[in-house]
Formats: sequence, C-alpha cells, structure tokens
Amino acid sequence: MKRHWQDWLNVILGLWIFVLPWSVLHPMAAGAGATTGATVGAMWNLYIVGSLIAVVAAMALVAFKAWEEWINLVLGGWLVISPWVVGFSTSTLLMWNAVIVGALVVLFAGWSAVPASDSTADTKHV
Repeated sequence: MKRHWQDWLNVILGLWIFVLPWSVLHPMAAGAGATTGATVGAMWNLYIVGSLIAVVAAMALVAFKAWEEWINLVLGGWLVISPWVVGFSTSTLLMWNAVIVGALVVLFAGWSAVPASDSTADTKHV
C-alpha cells in the first residue's frame, strides 16, 4: 500500500482550516464578526470543510482510493471560492487562509490522484 505524503499535508491543512476560527478569530465565531465581515455561516463553512478535508485525506492514508482525492479536489476548490459565495471576502485573514489553503489542497489532491508513471509500461508494445 502506497502512502502519499500529499495526503498527510491535506490532513494538516484540513485541521488548520477547522481550527482557524477558534485559534485566530474566536470572537467572530461567538457572533462578534459582523464588524470584520465574517458571519456565523462563514465559521461553519470553515468547520465543516476543514473537517471533511482532514477526514477524507486520512481515509486516503488508510486505504487509497481515487475518489478520495477527487472529493478533496472539489472541497479545496470550494474553499477557494467560498469567501465570495458565503460572504466573508471582506475578512482579509479568513479570505486569504481559505484561498491559499484551498489552492494547496487542490494541488496536493490533484498530485496524489495522478497515477505514478511506470517507465516499463512505455517500453512494452502489443
């Protein structure tokens, strides 16, 4: 069974997004975020998407399946656009965290989803 180092990074990135509201902007999670552009919906978005990324990446570490990478690719893409869809693009810290981490999740999930090239397969002809 091959372990992808990219999945370990996605576990860490998912956990970071999950704890971001508590560790960086806890007052916003408690409802004081109206002045910074974040909402309770934005916090829940980060909690849910972060936990899903971490869980799916951990599942890929236990038993790799291509669909796990594709799910994380979609979740990472959602993180990139979520500041504008959910409405927290005016909260600079949350917005840039979501965009950067989302792009990294897309990169690592896509990288892990691509099968490693087999140099012997190129030399075999039927």
